[in-house]
Amino acid sequence: MEYMEVWKQVYNPLGNAWLSAFVAFLPILLFFVSLVVLKLKGHTAGFLTVLCAAIIAVFVYGMPMDKMLLSFVYGALYGLWPIAWIIISAIFLYKLTVKSGYFDILRESIIAITPDQRIQVVLIGFCFGAFLEGAIGFGGPVAISAALLVGLGLRPLYAAGLCMIANTAPVAFGAVGIPIIAMAGAVNVPAIEISAMAGHMLPPLSLFIPFFLIFLMNGFKGVKDTWPVALVAGGSFATVQYITATQLGPELPDIASAVVSIAAVALFLRFWQPKNIFKFDGMNTNMSIEPKKYTSQQIFLAWLPFIILIVVIIIWTQSWFKGLFASGGILSWLVFKFSIPSLSEIIQTPPVVSKESAVKSVFTIPLINTVGTSIFFVALITMALLKVKVSTAIKTFGETLDEMKFAILTIALVVGFAYVSNYSGISATLALALAETGDAFAFFSPIVGWIGVFLTGSDTSSNLLFGTLQQLTARQLGIPEVLFLAANSVGGVVGKMISPQSIAIACAAVGLVGKESDLFRYTVKYSIALVIAIGIFTYLIAFWLTWLIP
Repeated sequence: MEYMEVWKQVYNPLGNAWLSAFVAFLPILLFFVSLVVLKLKGHTAGFLTVLCAAIIAVFVYGMPMDKMLLSFVYGALYGLWPIAWIIISAIFLYKLTVKSGYFDILRESIIAITPDQRIQVVLIGFCFGAFLEGAIGFGGPVAISAALLVGLGLRPLYAAGLCMIANTAPVAFGAVGIPIIAMAGAVNVPAIEISAMAGHMLPPLSLFIPFFLIFLMNGFKGVKDTWPVALVAGGSFATVQYITATQLGPELPDIASAVVSIAAVALFLRFWQPKNIFKFDGMNTNMSIEPKKYTSQQIFLAWLPFIILIVVIIIWTQSWFKGLFASGGILSWLVFKFSIPSLSEIIQTPPVVSKESAVKSVFTIPLINTVGTSIFFVALITMALLKVKVSTAIKTFGETLDEMKFAILTIALVVGFAYVSNYSGISATLALALAETGDAFAFFSPIVGWIGVFLTGSDTSSNLLFGTLQQLTARQLGIPEVLFLAANSVGGVVGKMISPQSIAIACAAVGLVGKESDLFRYTVKYSIALVIAIGIFTYLIAFWLTWLIP
């Protein structure tokens, strides 16, 4: 390897931090314009954004052409495996339950708990979605919960949009706490300290989200009709989230909060129901709606695939199971790794990192110990339990792939864009410009995380990308570093609802492929409003409410 092949990232290529940041912002601006103004399809907007980022990376940042192309390929492959694989498996599982006829029974069992679709969205989108986020993350929660809500009669755009918004509260602790655990390792701060700070910042959002979902569906009248159940759902979730995040660490807040919230809502609804029953077909009535009657065995079988999904996910997240596939494990041969030497010659430099270091350059394909495969195994078990013919299952899998072809292309493009942005230094330029704002950075700190999740589609990736920057900026300003570290993750959670990757996943889940611009325009205003609120809250904590810092 020749030394001359090494390329160091440059974060101020034009000599002026704000001018460089403006140029770095152009791909994001193009993506916004493509979806909101031009209303282009997701894969078209993704292609134009990648092209813009590639031109800037090569001709402004001086990134070698081969490294730019390999960065894109790396990201596109990651978009296919494991991300697209998760969505394919989740939609396949959902379609199998529909083909078997048991989804109708599942739908009626939910209606038996409550026929009110406002409360169904809280139960499925917020409570059950939070459980899935805590267990698997990576797009699976929105895909599964949105598909369930469409099956319950919600319009696809509404189902996708509401689930994207509902999925904000649990993201910071998603996938068994990986976003915070990964950040803690990168910045050498105990995970429990970052978790505790996030546990002080997130409960108000968690309490707010069920009320906000109901407001979006039915305005203030809906909130007035259903505020008791919204309070039970959000209050129980926020309380358990606070206790577990501050006392136990980042692994359990989502799972524990979701389980308690589901149980609390289901129990509460045995004694209370809204006087006016709301349905999205325009019916808003006080008439009793009797669900169809099914036997206990039929209802159990209808829920069994999702019960098994929970059990399998728990197994997949256990350290002993992961150890089977780790280096030296008996099943390590089922994990394929491909080194990309040219990418290892890309060097990140301070202040983005504490010392010069190479970017990640090994692409890993875990065949079994990945979330998508766990869901696919549940789908195979479902075939047997619900007696779905093999020919029907094969046809259904083919239908799933055909319906998702453009969604898969969109995911590959937008994740490829994320990697070009990260490996060229474009992402870091934006964050560094905001870090130049001095004390005002307390407001911009969560916005950095928001930008990171928009670019990468992942709170984990955003935390790894900007964690060191948040830490160093906090030290320069004399502010406890756990505040900015947690703010990066908390700001990122509301960036999830506008991330191109998340938009593509949600549209694929509800059959809106090609309508990504509609979903983006639906969520973007709420995402911006929420991140501004979180920025103000972070600023207040930094200078006025310092007692909230553990």
